[in-house]
Amino acid sequence: MPRTRTYVAGTLWPDVTASRAHANLRSSLWRATRTGHQVIDACTQELAISKRINVDIHEAARRAHRLLDMPRSCDDILTAQTRADLSADLLPEWSENEWVLVEQEQYHELRLYALEAMTERLTAAGRHGEAVAAGLAAVRAEPLRESGHRVLVKAHLAAGNRGAALRQYEQCRSVLLDELGLEPSQTLRNLVPPHTEGATRSPQGVRSSAAQRAMSW
Repeated sequence: MPRTRTYVAGTLWPDVTASRAHANLRSSLWRATRTGHQVIDACTQELAISKRINVDIHEAARRAHRLLDMPRSCDDILTAQTRADLSADLLPEWSENEWVLVEQEQYHELRLYALEAMTERLTAAGRHGEAVAAGLAAVRAEPLRESGHRVLVKAHLAAGNRGAALRQYEQCRSVLLDELGLEPSQTLRNLVPPHTEGATRSPQGVRSSAAQRAMSW
């Protein structure tokens, strides 16, 4: 939406005087016009992004909200491009700018929920490889977020890959214990066979079991 010049100048240059901030803004607008592209619509009092400009974050947010609207069909956006767009945070190198921190956190949460929803939609559609890819993107973005691990485990199970599901569960359990001292929730534990949780069998144990079976024959 349009913003006043005073607001934009004060937001972008909060540590200088108002007159210096306005001078910086005028200089930046002048440089923008020299690109040969009309990026900013400017008038005496207000500035706005040109309506002819497509802003990637706006499009990604629209697709994220569509993915979260579960009754709504989203087949047209269940694509690798959507997954790639939702795998990136907003202005990650601008973390020292306080004005963008709230926007970063808001979009970060939105894209995580959207990636999880995308994983569930792809799983339901039987597109298991793509579902796993979306789930992995969610887990990479926030390894301590159990819901991401949960939808990824479900995607592996839907594909019939119980070993991969168990490995993902154990990875989640390990990171939660190491970082937070927490066990996975009962909801996640219910997805894997109870007797396999945290279980490892040595080759010797396997051989002993095999030998006992052989003796019983």
